[in-house]
Amino acid sequence: MTTQRVTIDLPAAVFRQLVRLAEATHQSVEVLVAQSVMSNLPPSVDNASPELQVELLRMQSLTNEALQAIAQAQVDPHQYERQTELLTKNEEAVLASEERRELAALRQASDHLMLRKAYAWSLLRWRGQRMPSLQALPLPL
Repeated sequence: MTTQRVTIDLPAAVFRQLVRLAEATHQSVEVLVAQSVMSNLPPSVDNASPELQVELLRMQSLTNEALQAIAQAQVDPHQYERQTELLTKNEEAVLASEERRELAALRQASDHLMLRKAYAWSLLRWRGQRMPSLQALPLPL
């Protein structure tokens, strides 16, 4: 991995904490700073499909309120019911080819929604927003 040099000014207390941690863990301050930066960045979108990459990157410019709306979005109840119906039929191996395509489209829509939700939560956390507990999140359908 190639590296780039960046010079930053840190408050003395932060630097002292990094030095203490580096000494305690037998690592360099540089390694600890790089780990801290990497662990706090939003996830990379490189593994998403090209069209989803564009959408996820666009989300970085949204307001916290808009990200909250995405993060708390739910699958449309009718789509959820239809997907459940098709999954049941699929288990019984009685899906017509058109229904297989419909099920694949519904799965993809659900997967994309979950990816957008996860990315919205990661952006909110990166911006310093407090994450709700699992008990405070709405239950999925």
